[in-house]
Amino acid sequence: MSEVKDSKYLTTREVAAFLNINEKMVYYLVNDKGLPATKITGKWLFPRRLVEEWLETHVLNCQRTGIDRSSNDGILLMAGSDDLLLQKVLSLFYKKGLGTVFFANLGSMGGLKSLRLGLCHIGTCHLLQDDNAEYNFDFAKEELDRAPVFVNFSKREQGILLQKGNPKGIHSIVDLAKKGVRIVNRQLGTGTRLLLDYEVSKSEISASQIEGYQKEVSRHMDAGLEVLSGRADAAPAIKAVAGLLDLDFLPLRWERYDLLIARERFFEKGIQDFIGLLHEKEFRTLAESFTGYDISLCGKMIFPDNLKIKE
Repeated sequence: MSEVKDSKYLTTREVAAFLNINEKMVYYLVNDKGLPATKITGKWLFPRRLVEEWLETHVLNCQRTGIDRSSNDGILLMAGSDDLLLQKVLSLFYKKGLGTVFFANLGSMGGLKSLRLGLCHIGTCHLLQDDNAEYNFDFAKEELDRAPVFVNFSKREQGILLQKGNPKGIHSIVDLAKKGVRIVNRQLGTGTRLLLDYEVSKSEISASQIEGYQKEVSRHMDAGLEVLSGRADAAPAIKAVAGLLDLDFLPLRWERYDLLIARERFFEKGIQDFIGLLHEKEFRTLAESFTGYDISLCGKMIFPDNLKIKE
């Protein structure tokens, strides 16, 4: 600890310990909160003095300035990580006359932030925790004043989209650094980007060695279209995109994609109608039309103390 205290520059792990947060939250703070950092060496470094000054400038009370509109009014507001199956369900919600849904594609951390500020009724999230087993619980604890209700939407298979036939011979994360391989990435604050950052960090390569690592797209389908068009050789995304676009796919892991709902809003009619839709036959039929989804937990409330997900 004395070495960390006297160090002029901090690593990601040291900043996480200093701020008492998990390491993946640090990337969000860099992107969304302006946490001072440099990546000249290929790894994130944080000037200790600037980190301390940044922390002091953010010592203020966060006033809740969110919406007063209840989902009982027929309008449901959602924000967070995008998902192909979710988009189908939003259309089904409207077609069944249950109301209108407005969805803001802000990434998982954006969904948490919107939920904290009261700007949405439901946040969508798939953030891998530092234990590399659970999702979302620790991030919600750090970002929100009060724990939300967690309802699972699905488990999804995450990986790397590849051109049909895998002409560049990409068989592992390390192969993304091969000469002539170009990727597109997802933006900081998304669960998909955090997963790729993690996979790269535990490999023998660095992000600076991967061509296109800083080129970002906002949706899974956007990533797929870049690969399909030949503008990229690979991109992180869910398997469902590979199935729709007939692309090859390098699997990384199954993840849990959850709906996070403020406790005081949980029993509002609009929210309960949406959750109820997840138990109907029409939803199951939609889910079966995609590859890479597991809906065995869908529509169920989950808790950090009694849920164990087997990879």
